[in-house]
Amino acid sequence: MLKVQFYDQVEDEKLKFAVILARKEGKWIFCKHRERDTYEIPGGHREPGEEIWETARRELREETGAVEFELKQICIYSVTGKTRVNEDPKEENFGMLFLAEVHSFEELHSEMEKIILTDRLTYPWTYPEIQPKLMEEAGRRGYL
Repeated sequence: MLKVQFYDQVEDEKLKFAVILARKEGKWIFCKHRERDTYEIPGGHREPGEEIWETARRELREETGAVEFELKQICIYSVTGKTRVNEDPKEENFGMLFLAEVHSFEELHSEMEKIILTDRLTYPWTYPEIQPKLMEEAGRRGYL
């Protein structure tokens, strides 16, 4: 069982991930990885020495092909429990949640097979215990 929590601040060095709730003209943007049959919100790991805002910009570009967009910070989240990227079920991993309004795309050049734009949430999700909670929190904070 995974535990997802939300924070306003943590130390910068704890932030390992950036996740971006992305929209274009009121439609949600979801990604489909080439090796999975599920959909996900754009996001990924922070590279060594990279600012978390740059992680968000890079991941949004890589996973959706977005080239022109506005990015806003929503909050910090954490996930505790065993996941695909976390072997220690007691370790709390932190990330920053962003909101992006995308204005234009270029062709995808990444591990993503495709993106979809949709009026409603798309299933099945790659991280069903995490992604809905991130969206709920963004709504609770008035971003959606």
